[in-house]
Amino acid sequence: MNDSGERWLDQEAGPIVRPYTLTRGRTRPSGPAFDMVAVVRIVPGARPRPGLTPEHLRILRMCAQPMSVVDLASESGLSLNVVRILLGDLRDQKLVTVRPPATVSQLPEERLLREVIQGLKAL
Repeated sequence: MNDSGERWLDQEAGPIVRPYTLTRGRTRPSGPAFDMVAVVRIVPGARPRPGLTPEHLRILRMCAQPMSVVDLASESGLSLNVVRILLGDLRDQKLVTVRPPATVSQLPEERLLREVIQGLKAL
């Protein structure tokens, strides 16, 4: 905003809002950090609470379908760090769930995958 309270406007880009404004000056999310490939989804039946910013609400709408943190950043046009901070707010309010990426130990063994492929080919 300028001195008269008007938002700065870039004719081609639209309104310009600094990232630290969106995060209220925070540089890290509350709670555990979000992995870039963690999958986020809205909690079934969750209702947005008063006080959420338009950016919070946009991310919440995007989470109606499971989506990775990095995809949320890409689709929303916000930086990855800003998305992580806003997701931390939504997680604190129990509006979203976060599923961390699978570790190598959680993935099926190659032998099992080959057996499944052979079984499918036999059909």
